[in-house]
Amino acid sequence: MPTIDELPGVLVPESLGAVIGVTELLHNAGNAATGGVWRVDGTAGSAVLKIARPPLANQPVGSPSWQTSTDPAHWNFWKREVEAYRGGITQAYAEAGIVAPEPLRIADRDDGGVEVWLPFLTGTPGMQWPVPRLAEFAYRLGLAQARWAGRVPDLPWLSRGWLAQYVAHGPAARQSPDLAIWCDPLAEAWPAADRATLADLWAHRDRVVAAAEAGPRTLCHLDVWPNNLIDGDAGMMLLDWAFVGSGGIGEDVANLIVDSVADGWIATSLLPEITSSCTERYVDGLRDGGWTGSPAAVRTAIAIAGAAKYCWLSPAALTAAVRASYRSSGYGRDRDPAAAMARLSTVAGLLAHWARLAGI
Repeated sequence: MPTIDELPGVLVPESLGAVIGVTELLHNAGNAATGGVWRVDGTAGSAVLKIARPPLANQPVGSPSWQTSTDPAHWNFWKREVEAYRGGITQAYAEAGIVAPEPLRIADRDDGGVEVWLPFLTGTPGMQWPVPRLAEFAYRLGLAQARWAGRVPDLPWLSRGWLAQYVAHGPAARQSPDLAIWCDPLAEAWPAADRATLADLWAHRDRVVAAAEAGPRTLCHLDVWPNNLIDGDAGMMLLDWAFVGSGGIGEDVANLIVDSVADGWIATSLLPEITSSCTERYVDGLRDGGWTGSPAAVRTAIAIAGAAKYCWLSPAALTAAVRASYRSSGYGRDRDPAAAMARLSTVAGLLAHWARLAGI
């Protein structure tokens, strides 16, 4: 466990009192934008410290899939979450009952980074929510995004074209699957028809991404998954606003559905119920929020966005398993390639189904 003295340059909010403990929290350590996330306990309270880190010239850090930029238009602009908290866009869904923590302090650092101090939240984390609670969140998300449909704020640091950039430069850009992997014995954990569709999805991902980007726009969070959700005294809290910007109707709920089970925190046996419940409640929320579009079109938009966002997931998992190089992500719970392939069969089936709805 680090001490506060091992976090150089940190200015602790006076409201915490004297620091008595520091604990590093689970986060995407490969994301170059994040200089670290810690829980800091003091004699008068606790807080979360998150350091936003600018790109360092000639000193790349983090994973090649998660590099940053000083360009606000970049999908992983290093300072977007800082601007989101400073500008208050993190409360954009508050009227629908989805809120974000109010910063205790935001401070520029001598090393060029920015410290964001947030209250430490207690409550039920999203990976422990039952399906009806996830569906209730989807409803509130639809309610909120109906109100932002066609009126995304004109702020230079909000992301635009995020999905296309993510697929072109994020995790998908690191994939180069051999066609033979789809016929490997390990791949037989997935039905042959699904494998064929997923191979075609990967080959034609640009077309699916373009279809997803062509849909109606709204203000999206773009990283909605259970690890960014907490149910506490203040209601449903949504964390990590580093990608916030213009996205498609249905894009966030597609992310919620897949990422509810992809890392193994929620059983994949619940995926059909999660998919159906979250889809229909999101559609209900859009309607109750004033959205007048076709419910069928929204369901299709969810499928297309999900197929586009996760076009890389199946070939990545399969390639790692076949090459005996499977390594769980920092969030994941799988430790064995064959077990991972079996568990992800349900996810692969959903993505194949969505790909077919997208015209693959």
